[in-house]
Amino acid sequence: MSSILTNSSSMVALQTLKGINSNLSKTQDEISTGKSVASAKDNAAVWAISKVMEADVKGFKGISDSLALGESTVAVARQAAETVTDLLTEVKGKIVAAQEDNVDRAKIQTDIDALVDQINTVVGAAQFNGLNLVDGSQTTVDVLASLDRQSNGTVTTSSISITAQDLSTGGYTASNIFSASTAGTISTAGDTFVTTLDQAGGSDDLTIANGGTWAAGDKVSITIGDKTASYTVTSNDVLASSSTDDLVAVGLKNAIDSLGIANFSVDYDSANPGQLVFTNGGTADLSVTGQFRNAGSGGLGTLSTIDVSTASGAAAALTEIETLIQTGIDAAAEFGSAEKRIDIQNTFVGKLSDALRAGIGSMVDADMEEASARLQALQVQQQLGIQSLSIANQAPQNVLSLFR
Repeated sequence: MSSILTNSSSMVALQTLKGINSNLSKTQDEISTGKSVASAKDNAAVWAISKVMEADVKGFKGISDSLALGESTVAVARQAAETVTDLLTEVKGKIVAAQEDNVDRAKIQTDIDALVDQINTVVGAAQFNGLNLVDGSQTTVDVLASLDRQSNGTVTTSSISITAQDLSTGGYTASNIFSASTAGTISTAGDTFVTTLDQAGGSDDLTIANGGTWAAGDKVSITIGDKTASYTVTSNDVLASSSTDDLVAVGLKNAIDSLGIANFSVDYDSANPGQLVFTNGGTADLSVTGQFRNAGSGGLGTLSTIDVSTASGAAAALTEIETLIQTGIDAAAEFGSAEKRIDIQNTFVGKLSDALRAGIGSMVDADMEEASARLQALQVQQQLGIQSLSIANQAPQNVLSLFR
């Protein structure tokens, strides 16, 4: 039976063409995006897994950056330790030369002092992004090394712990706090003070007293605003008949005066041994901080006490320098081991990130060869579907011939 109201063939052809067009649209999306699962609508489970993995890949990028930073920091410390070891070896050569009686030990001592100063320079400069692993300011430093995801979805991080080494000839540590309008005392290794001088006449005093236990190489530093002055105790200060506290205070005052800080003055109070009075005559508050460094408190502290000016001193120095060289060697070896470990972890994290990316790709990326072949087939099917629908739509026209 033919009907002009219901064309079953046309409806079948139309539904077939709609299906072909839908598949064609999906294939074209795959080709344009390069993904078979571009959104949660395509495959919710696969899409969710891929997004979690993509977040982990992003996290591992941060891990890689952290490891690179840590490796650079340790590399600087290792290089410093190796340089210090080389300098200590040179010091040993000078000490060995001083064992001979027919030498100028005073000149040899001068050379040793210069090498010690160079060691201090190396240690002070061995920082990366403000972190120094050889000056005694750090104990351990953690380098972010991994992102660990548990089966229950919990994510934790793990780190590589780096043991810092003290290759300084003296160390700073914070201890006492110096409050405004209160006398402060720097008396032992590590004592420090912090105060603020109010504007227009704010003043405070600092008493420098080390109880007669000063040693050559001890250092007092004062930071006023953004400028720092320091005074290092000399052997003459220690041996002087007058108070060493007074000599240190005067030396520190002269260092502060040389900074040329506007509207700021420091006076020595002769009535109180070792006391300095700070006065701020400016129109803004001024911060003042200070620290004391003990010459023998660093890992190479005894280096500053080496004295080859006498035969007995030269003999004692020979024994001492062996210990110091071993300290430098141990520090360099420790940093070398840590640097190698960080390098291995960084390589692993890079390979792990690549593996995760490959896994994500296998789940969501489109097979372009298959998509191309499917596109060609669907385009042919679309043309045939259009032709079939056209033929089905012509069927009612045949009914007209019955009425001619």
